[in-house]
Amino acid sequence: GLFGVPELSCPEGFQEAQDKALQDSEQLVQKACSTPPGPETVMIFDQLSDSLCRVADLADFVKVAHPDFAFREAAEEACRNIGTVVEKLNTDVELCQSLRRLLADETVMSSLDPETRRVAELFMFDFEISGIHLDEEKRKKAVDLNVRILDLCNEFLIGTHIPNKIDKHVLPEHIRYNFTAEGNYLQVAGLHADCPDDLVREAAYKIFLHSNTQQLARLEELLVSRNSLAQLVGYDTFAHRALQGTMAKTPETVRQFLEKLSEQLSKRTQKDFEMMTKMKMKLNPHNSMLMPWDHPYYSGVLRAERYNIDPGLYCPFFSLGACMEGLNSLFSQLLGISLYAEQTKRGEIWSEDVRKLAVVHETEGLLGYIYCDFFQRPDKPHQDCHFTVRGGRLKENGEYQLPVVVLMLSLPNSARGTPTLLSPGMMENLFHEMGHAMHSMLGRTRYQHVTGTRCATDFAEVPSILMEYFANDYRVVNQFARHYKTGQPLPKNMVSRLCESKKVCAAADMQLQVFYAVLDQIYHGKHPLKKSTTEILKETQEKVYGLPYVHNTAWQLRFSHLVGYGAKYYSYLMSRAVASMVWKQCFAQNPFDRAMGERYRREMLAHGGAKEPMLMVQGMLQKSPSVEDFVDALVSDLDHDFETFIMDS
Repeated sequence: GLFGVPELSCPEGFQEAQDKALQDSEQLVQKACSTPPGPETVMIFDQLSDSLCRVADLADFVKVAHPDFAFREAAEEACRNIGTVVEKLNTDVELCQSLRRLLADETVMSSLDPETRRVAELFMFDFEISGIHLDEEKRKKAVDLNVRILDLCNEFLIGTHIPNKIDKHVLPEHIRYNFTAEGNYLQVAGLHADCPDDLVREAAYKIFLHSNTQQLARLEELLVSRNSLAQLVGYDTFAHRALQGTMAKTPETVRQFLEKLSEQLSKRTQKDFEMMTKMKMKLNPHNSMLMPWDHPYYSGVLRAERYNIDPGLYCPFFSLGACMEGLNSLFSQLLGISLYAEQTKRGEIWSEDVRKLAVVHETEGLLGYIYCDFFQRPDKPHQDCHFTVRGGRLKENGEYQLPVVVLMLSLPNSARGTPTLLSPGMMENLFHEMGHAMHSMLGRTRYQHVTGTRCATDFAEVPSILMEYFANDYRVVNQFARHYKTGQPLPKNMVSRLCESKKVCAAADMQLQVFYAVLDQIYHGKHPLKKSTTEILKETQEKVYGLPYVHNTAWQLRFSHLVGYGAKYYSYLMSRAVASMVWKQCFAQNPFDRAMGERYRREMLAHGGAKEPMLMVQGMLQKSPSVEDFVDALVSDLDHDFETFIMDS
């Protein structure tokens, strides 16, 4: 069966696995309600969470990645059913009472260790978010809002990807071939950001981002519903609710962080826009005003002109085998961990090119398993991501339940007889996703509810982004980057040039991220919103980003992150700031420092979500960073390396 789960040798097995989980959960609910307050209460709650997550997490992966439609459909159904049960449990008054009795018993609470206390509080937080403390009528309203929000999220997400159609006669004949024809219509399915023809990019931007009444209504209802739910359960805004337990803690801190960052970036961003404008004038003298569809294209042109980074020159040095060796060597030196390929049993994997790795520590033994689903195939989503399939936890019998994760990439299938070659971007993504996997393997918490990457959103990206710093360091790259034919190492200046090229227009790129994060905060801030979502977009774009808003467009209707990262889009920037500080302070001097690797494991990876994120950062940096420190870390990363600059001059 899939992942070694015997029931899952066929799609129907999902029903069996789900029935078993529901049966177990009923018994655990009864047990929780009849157990006197004590550490065992938290243990039972965690078992309950584990029995449902073991099916839901696995199904979450299978529903997007399994090549067989019947498996995907069965997994989708299991997700829905388990989701409904979770909603029901979160509003089960008797179940909540058993936890409340524990939290109210000061004697018992003071005898609990910090991890158990935090997990108890996190479970209570889930109850309160579902309106458990409200009277029956309001509680029903909270449940209805939760269900409606889930539906709106799914509808909005689908709407963000749907292509727009236009009568082909509207577009000049010489650019029509860039779009898919459907009878008299052309389909525009994206922004064509890399197309050298300004007119194609302009047309794609205006058509793909054209406002859509239905999608607009969905977004507005989603924002209103989120706000109503947050206020119903006692928060000022949805952002206040979403930021509970994060590094930032409050919307005020996020606003301060984004404003200060924007302030520090403004001069550099202006410079970047001036360089892009000059380049546009050079290539297109008739129309030199810089527009939003120009930014990604001209920053790429400037990068290529200044550093001539042709991915084709790098790929031969980054064979998949070499990159995996590099990761193995790095983990071995830093953390005493090795990756071993394991034989899989029949039916355990969903595609024959999936590889299973055992993660083994030199003294602690087997830590868990990583399934590597790295190659493109029909119907597989084009995204790089990390899935927790089973969380780690300490079982009742004293054994540790080993974590199981999947890393999904979209690498091209190589021709027979040649290895898979990665572009620098793919290599960096592989390191990034491996950062998540190591967090899952080393976040060996007692409770499954806070294992590995089950932590605050603005902390979750720190281990993965930190791995990008290793992937861009010559000392690390030099350990594994060898030409697959000649064995020759990748020259140092090629690595330096690659790193420097990423800094071209990086301020403008970061400013764009700040704009998205500010927009997300306003949408999830005080309601009713002062203006329509499109008017807010126009105002914020001109004030924060600096390139003009284009009439009749509504970029926010394609902003799919509003679903999974509502009020938390800033997280990526804040995680990057922390990763940058950890890199500079702890690893820049020696990226293989074992003592630092152990400190990193002890202070940041080992706790999963069982410790407050800011305390983990303090433990690692041995100081408490301020908002200004975060901003400085991000801005100093934009400075060019003097040595490379001189070499290239």
